[in-house]
Amino acid sequence: MTVAPILVERCSGYRVLTLNRPDRLNALNDVMHEALRHAVSEAEADATCRALLITGAGRGFCAGQDLTDRLLAPGEKPVPRESLELYYNPLVRKLRALPFPVVAAVNGVAAGAGCNIALACDIVIAARSARFVQSFARIGLIPDSGGTWFLPRLVGDARARGLALLAEPLPADKAEQWGLIWKCVEDASLASEARKICEQFATAPARGLALIKRALSLSASNTLDAQLDLERDLQREASMTPDYVEGVRAFIEKRRPRFRDRR
Repeated sequence: MTVAPILVERCSGYRVLTLNRPDRLNALNDVMHEALRHAVSEAEADATCRALLITGAGRGFCAGQDLTDRLLAPGEKPVPRESLELYYNPLVRKLRALPFPVVAAVNGVAAGAGCNIALACDIVIAARSARFVQSFARIGLIPDSGGTWFLPRLVGDARARGLALLAEPLPADKAEQWGLIWKCVEDASLASEARKICEQFATAPARGLALIKRALSLSASNTLDAQLDLERDLQREASMTPDYVEGVRAFIEKRRPRFRDRR
């Protein structure tokens, strides 16, 4: 029986995607990439999906590229690979551009591209036993899938250089201390804590969250003046939504808001 490389769970207001090659620590191959791309696109097309949770099956989140696909026979010369252009880069761009929050629940090792796919998500929550490894230097490569962009912005230049050049595993608790991830939790609590975040997003003002993602993404390349103008424009857009009206009314009436606006 063929095992699905990506497991999809449809929950109320969000979806859970589980990388499902546990015997390979969920290392990515072309079949898995295609399945993941399809699953993310399906979630984006579902108007009732207001958040996405990505995690891994078994004892790892994702070990990056499956290197058994890259093993050369004796005497065989390496050839340029197109997997970054075909799979990894589009995935990272898609995760950042999705009109709803993406949560990564890192349940074990997140190495190589697997680490940077996690960092491409909006919220990263990790089990205490998890490890983040920029393992590229060990095999003569550079951090890809956004690694050289995410690391300096999240942890600063000195730590980014240490992680990239030394390829040392970073424990989840230290990743939290350094600001690489949002939160480190006990292993037994990871799934419930990650789902709790998605449940919060599922009842949150969808358009407002989408605009927050857009503003934060554009801030990396904007001047302060340009960002102030962008905030003005997006705030105008947000203030015209029914959810804003409901949020203000609920605040005044001291009750929980009932957001219904679709993204």
